[in-house]
Amino acid sequence: MKAFEVRWSDLDANRHLANSAYTNFMSHARMSFLIESGLDLPEMVEQNLGPVVFFEHMHYLREVLPGTGVRVSVEVAGLSRDGMFFEFHHNFYDHRGKHLAHCKMMGGWIDLHRRKLTGLPQKYLDALSRTEKAEGFKELTRADTRRHAVPVRDLE
Repeated sequence: MKAFEVRWSDLDANRHLANSAYTNFMSHARMSFLIESGLDLPEMVEQNLGPVVFFEHMHYLREVLPGTGVRVSVEVAGLSRDGMFFEFHHNFYDHRGKHLAHCKMMGGWIDLHRRKLTGLPQKYLDALSRTEKAEGFKELTRADTRRHAVPVRDLE
C-alpha cells in the first residue's frame, strides 16, 4: 500500500483528483511494488526490459478532494506462464479506509532493443509468483490481452 498526498497540481477543473493523477499514483505504486519484488530500474536496464500498459479501466466510487490523502494498493490479478503479460488491480482508499476507486490494468514486458513483447527472466517470474494474488487470480494468455475489442481505423 502506497500513501500519497493530494496536491494542488493533482486537481482538475472540478477541483477534485484528476484522472491523470489516479494514473500517476497507480504507476508509482506499481513501480514501488516491482522494486520491492526485486525488479528495479537498474535491473530493467540490465535486462533491456520495459513495462508497457495495454489498458487501464477505472471505476470512480467517491470524490477525492484537495487536502486529503489516498492510499493505493497493488494486487497481482493475472500473470502469463512466461511473465510476458500481467494484470494488476489497484484500489484507492482514504485515511479512514473508505474505498474511493478501483482500477484493472493490463500490460506486458517489452525487450527495449528488439521492441517486441518478451517473457520475464525466471528470477523475476519467480519473485512475482511469490507475491500475494488478488481474488480470482488468473493465468493469462495472449487472448486475455484482447478482451476489449478495439476497431483499428488507420487514416489514409
